[in-house]
Amino acid sequence: MSSVAHSYAHEPIGQCELSYREEYKLPNLISSSPEFALQAFGLEKTYPAQKNSPAKQALKGVDIDIPVGSIFGLLGPNGAGKSTLINIFAGLVRKTGGNAEIWGVDIDENPRQARAAIGVVPQEINMDPFFTPIESLNFQAGFYGVPKPERRSKEILRVMGLEDKAKAYVRTLSGGMKRRLLIAKALVHSPPVLVLDEPTAGVDIELRRQLWDYVRELNAGGTTIVLTTHYLEEAQELCDRIAIINHGEVVACESKQALLGRLDQKTLTIQPQEKIAQIPNDLTTLDATLDKDGALVIRYRSAEQGVASLIEKVRACGISISDLKTSEPDLEDVFLDLTQNR
Repeated sequence: MSSVAHSYAHEPIGQCELSYREEYKLPNLISSSPEFALQAFGLEKTYPAQKNSPAKQALKGVDIDIPVGSIFGLLGPNGAGKSTLINIFAGLVRKTGGNAEIWGVDIDENPRQARAAIGVVPQEINMDPFFTPIESLNFQAGFYGVPKPERRSKEILRVMGLEDKAKAYVRTLSGGMKRRLLIAKALVHSPPVLVLDEPTAGVDIELRRQLWDYVRELNAGGTTIVLTTHYLEEAQELCDRIAIINHGEVVACESKQALLGRLDQKTLTIQPQEKIAQIPNDLTTLDATLDKDGALVIRYRSAEQGVASLIEKVRACGISISDLKTSEPDLEDVFLDLTQNR
């Protein structure tokens, strides 16, 4: 497959694309350089009461800034408000209050311009099985008003590694090819912002790794990526900045490293050369336990104590060390700390 970094969305803008944007009075979005790709200011959404359920406030004054050029993770439990937030930006849900901007364009003041800057890859595969990939892309381009002579469907399929499947029916494509076709559809109008909603849900490990590579290459080519996922290891692997939403509110929005640093708790696991039956008295002041394999597990805060001093204390108790390892909290630990019982 051709490198996605040399992608359709961010190749040099030719005369056709310029004429298309001039004709439809769209800004030259790709060459402009706002600080933030997406912004929300006090964004609110209340779904009206239904026959058997009361009104539900899905978003409660959400403020969020997604920097241009980032891979931004949007995390939260089911029902937290992630999909509502994304669907407001995508134009699928009408907000109740607040403001939102896409690539510096207000979604209410200039809705067509704002939507021209964003492509959304849904979780569900929602393509007509009797269309071919080339037909699907041309149909999608028509939705955005891209004139036929200016469509670059073949080019996008080549970039996404689907050129040889251009005239095959969608129903004959593998699951991985369908996922790539969803991304291709989102790129037909050259959006500088790409939203991936659970892109690896239900896919195998090999395909997940392939999709991770595609995301990195798209981002390296200049596309700002917004990723919603329930796979926290995926967010930790890909994202440089992460927001966590819970009960319609942003409970954290910062760099991945700052987020992981919120829990100052590490674990030192020591495997003794000779099995010990119980924790020595001199170590009882520590948060220490013996695991099922006889290893000594010590939990500590790095701001209060270092590994070297802990090892000295263990050796002072007459314990010879066969092996040791340290571990830190991962994104799952931080996520649970911020969302459970709150």
